[in-house]
Amino acid sequence: MRENSPFGGQRLLPAVRHPKELERLLKTPLAWLVLLGGRLGQLQPMVKLAADHGKRVLLHADLIDGLKNDEYAAEFLCQQIRPAGLISTRVAVIRKAKQNGVLAIQRLFLIDSGALDTSVELARQAQPDLIEVLPGLLPQWIREVKDRAGVPVIAGGLIRTQDEVTAALEAGAAAVTTSRPDLWGGHRA
Repeated sequence: MRENSPFGGQRLLPAVRHPKELERLLKTPLAWLVLLGGRLGQLQPMVKLAADHGKRVLLHADLIDGLKNDEYAAEFLCQQIRPAGLISTRVAVIRKAKQNGVLAIQRLFLIDSGALDTSVELARQAQPDLIEVLPGLLPQWIREVKDRAGVPVIAGGLIRTQDEVTAALEAGAAAVTTSRPDLWGGHRA
């Protein structure tokens, strides 16, 4: 995985919650997308539909209705649902994703400098493939997490404008996640 292009040059990762949003993305050239949870019974058909259309799904393991977010759930997701990657705040989920050969993305909520220190330490323990920093509209925090953790960073959360996408990318984010369809223009490296 190249640090500057972990998603084949795709710099914007659309994030969806519902099947209708997923169906809209199937018609785009974007190859990677984030599935923000959903009901457990809907996951496998949604991931398969995406795969049948050449899409790779990063599944947010912590937001799945009907499934506890622990290492056993992560193992089930990796082996039965088969996403391209798992996103989680939990170290055990990240480790299980890595053990199963799935892209492991640790989500960090940076609410203050103490949270920054704790988050970087958790990332060192978990050794994720990538880190998603929330909120993603603070470029200086993107740089700091990337430098301190030594892991490529994705910016997400509260990004609402094209200028905010650009600022996050210029700060060193490998990609930006957003659930705003008006920003799903398909940024490439």
